[in-house]
Amino acid sequence: MGTREDIARAIAEGADAGTRGDRPTTCPYGAESLLRRAWIRGYAGTRPPATQDRAE
Repeated sequence: MGTREDIARAIAEGADAGTRGDRPTTCPYGAESLLRRAWIRGYAGTRPPATQDRAE
């Protein structure tokens, strides 16, 4: 398990990746890592909901 600072950093890194439009597969953390979950949380927070991606 990572420290609070590590988790906050992973969330920020994920948010940065989402803002840049990187694919979620660019996450640098392993599949079972708590930091991967934090990174994905940050990434997901920057992406629009699926209903907003569809053309009207």
